[in-house]
Amino acid sequence: MTDNVHVLSHPLVNARLSKLRQTSTTPKEFREGIHDVSLMLGIEASRDLEEETFHGETPIAKFVGSKIKPRIGFTPILRAGIGMTDALLNLFPSASVYHLGIFREKVSLQPVEYYSKLPSTPPIDMCFVLDPLIATGGTACAALNMVLDWGIPLQRIKLLCILASQDGLKRVKAEFPGLEVWVATVDPILTDKGLISPGLGDTGDRLFNTLRDA
Repeated sequence: MTDNVHVLSHPLVNARLSKLRQTSTTPKEFREGIHDVSLMLGIEASRDLEEETFHGETPIAKFVGSKIKPRIGFTPILRAGIGMTDALLNLFPSASVYHLGIFREKVSLQPVEYYSKLPSTPPIDMCFVLDPLIATGGTACAALNMVLDWGIPLQRIKLLCILASQDGLKRVKAEFPGLEVWVATVDPILTDKGLISPGLGDTGDRLFNTLRDA
């Protein structure tokens, strides 16, 4: 896709997504699949990160190494975004994690903010917003506005998600035209109840095995 929207196209991603979609997939398998796809998203989304060099020494000889220059932070959207966080921390072990609490009201389908761990000023240079599903796009847009209001410019924000609807993705891009989005796959249908079809189901419930509590 164009306009800074990157859809992963890889056999490993496709296989894991197919496993995630199935109702027979256990919570453990679902968590592992979300982790694996998130790891692939993180690797692809970090290709253009600025590097800085340093001088080091191996047991054999001196060498010029490199490290990631910008200070990275993650803003996972509770609660499903937690399922993506560990994979990204594997790539950026020293990254800061700022949880955002946003839920979608069932009747109006509008986002409701209830928690923010963002400090008064951002101590990071780049923010990865982690949201497994973009259905209507309302929750993602609310989170992005929170990060922008916090002081991170749009060009320093990357939105990572496992699955998006076409309509939800269009809404996000309409509200944030310069945003860089990385998504594993895009489904064509958004139901009148705001659900992605065929989708994955409720990601939070499947991650934490609370389907029976619904």
